[in-house]
Amino acid sequence: MKYLIYLLFILPATVFAQNYKLKELTSGKNTSMRGLSIVSDSIAWVSGNNGYVGKTLNGGKTWEWTQPKGYEKLDFRTIEAFDKFKAIIVNAGSPAYILSTVDGGKSWREVYKNIDSAIFFDGMGFWNAQEGIVFGDPIKNKMQLLKTTDGGLTWQNISDKLKEEMKVGEAGFAASGTAIRTSGDGKVWIASGGAVSRIFYSPNYGNRWKVYECPILQGESSTGPFSIAFYDSKHGIAVGGNYLKDKENSNNVLITKNGGKSWVKPVQPVSGFRSAVEYINDQLCFATGSSGTDVSTDGGKNWTNISTQNFNALRKAKKGSLVLLTGNRGQIYQMVF
Repeated sequence: MKYLIYLLFILPATVFAQNYKLKELTSGKNTSMRGLSIVSDSIAWVSGNNGYVGKTLNGGKTWEWTQPKGYEKLDFRTIEAFDKFKAIIVNAGSPAYILSTVDGGKSWREVYKNIDSAIFFDGMGFWNAQEGIVFGDPIKNKMQLLKTTDGGLTWQNISDKLKEEMKVGEAGFAASGTAIRTSGDGKVWIASGGAVSRIFYSPNYGNRWKVYECPILQGESSTGPFSIAFYDSKHGIAVGGNYLKDKENSNNVLITKNGGKSWVKPVQPVSGFRSAVEYINDQLCFATGSSGTDVSTDGGKNWTNISTQNFNALRKAKKGSLVLLTGNRGQIYQMVF
């Protein structure tokens, strides 16, 4: 009887986990990739350290690699791709650069440069083909915000639009480029962590802001929300934890039903530190990080571990169903389900 009861509990989880497979597409390139942008089921771009940018036009079967000349030592942690020709990359660290290509990565144009020793950009999001935003760690207690209205050709500093100052020890995370999320109607959410964890929200393209508390694990420089995702204007998920203790999961995933105003813990949490989270639909969600990958089939309320492999980023195609994960040493995997 005890054995039968054990089977009733363990068998569904085992069968459930077998429905999701990680398929290796490529590996071995000398780059740790945190930038990931999937245009469609065919077109995807990735970016990482040592100046590498990769592109596929056939759903990940083959990859083209480039290193923008003169920028080979940069860590491009954020990328936004629009089609097979146009993409924008942002590096982490100082000096800060934003580069743009319109010929599929054959050539790159420097469209922004900042030599301030304190500059450090964490993520980028676009509302449409013309309007986008970049955020970075605070300088003189002000979160750094850039905005473009011409498809990334020029960038304006809009940091003064955000009146709320950041606390001492509060900053962003550039772990997967997904601590910022945009919605096509002008909404943008930005997560901060470290000493304090909060959600910065603008409903109108960064012109006005509201700030909400995010009660995830926080208080140290290695803690906070490393990634957020929103299915719509109300439903969202925040994941993170402490990347120095990546197998602990005491308070590293939260869900919201009111656009980030308040957050609650799920019934069953993810299995450890997570640096990326993504909605596939309103119920199916994936979260990944250095200690593994989890899946939820009920909008983030319950999570099941499906892999202990190390990954940095995870994204779904903007138009399509392709889901990719990127990691260290040039690893790119596809989630098959």
